[in-house]
Amino acid sequence: MTEHPHGIEPTMWAIRLHAAGGPDELVLERIETPRPAVGEALVRVHAAAITPDELDWPTDRLPATPSYELSGVVAAFAPDVDTLAVGDDVWALSDFGRDGAAAEYIAIQASLLAPKPRTLGHEESAAVPLSALSAWQGLFDHGGLVEGERVMISGAAGGVGHFATQLARGRGAYVIGTTSPSGADLARGFGAHEVIGASDVDAADSLDPVDLVFDTVGGALLQRSPAFIRSGGRLVSIAEEPTVGPDDTVETSYFVVEPNREQLIELARLIDAGELRPAIDSVFPLTEARAAFERSLASGKRGKVILRVVDGVPR
Repeated sequence: MTEHPHGIEPTMWAIRLHAAGGPDELVLERIETPRPAVGEALVRVHAAAITPDELDWPTDRLPATPSYELSGVVAAFAPDVDTLAVGDDVWALSDFGRDGAAAEYIAIQASLLAPKPRTLGHEESAAVPLSALSAWQGLFDHGGLVEGERVMISGAAGGVGHFATQLARGRGAYVIGTTSPSGADLARGFGAHEVIGASDVDAADSLDPVDLVFDTVGGALLQRSPAFIRSGGRLVSIAEEPTVGPDDTVETSYFVVEPNREQLIELARLIDAGELRPAIDSVFPLTEARAAFERSLASGKRGKVILRVVDGVPR
């Protein structure tokens, strides 16, 4: 096989979504190895993480490679990139409008890559970017949470919620988590001061008002959330657009997470300091991507489902 100019094979193994329809439409195949364009790096993917509904995202640009969270090693970069070296261990949340990281290599904007946490391996690192950035941006960028405030986090043991619980506790907030009964101990373990059953919303009526509700699940509790918030407080959701009544004095926000290198650097610092930890449900080799995506959609899943790429492809 003719070598890539950088010693990299011209084709690679990748998972490709060829049609809408879920995991059954995923195919492992060889495709052309990307080359980094201006401002980009080529990363040898060691591990990539799965978001449950992500196969619905690229239906206007099929075939597409899924998985937008990655941890790996810099293999090459464009001549104008001077912030990286070949061999650097990096992690990132990639651009949702491009092919993802369920492949041996990904071409990605160098500005999105940050040094991965020193204390985590690649599989653990891949479990962090999307969920932790969602939590950070929801709490601090959109929610304005500061030390001493009270925050209610719905889905406190879930993929985004368990990071939000840790980050809010670390910021010095009083954390109230809502979760299913099976997640109550997990939410407490991640730092929630109080835990309320997600189906027992009436229990929240006796709570003192909170300054912020950060919603990660939507549904009935999101609809009731304004009742738990003090006058002038904030309601932020990543699940659906919040609605409030004409008499509610609550600021609302709905957002989609954005890649952010500087925030990844801070998250890595917190992880290396022992102040933040990811939850992993399971790890699958790239060859078993269909099973991995099916697991990501399963009830009872706790933590991220990870694709192992290095040592996870045919040889």
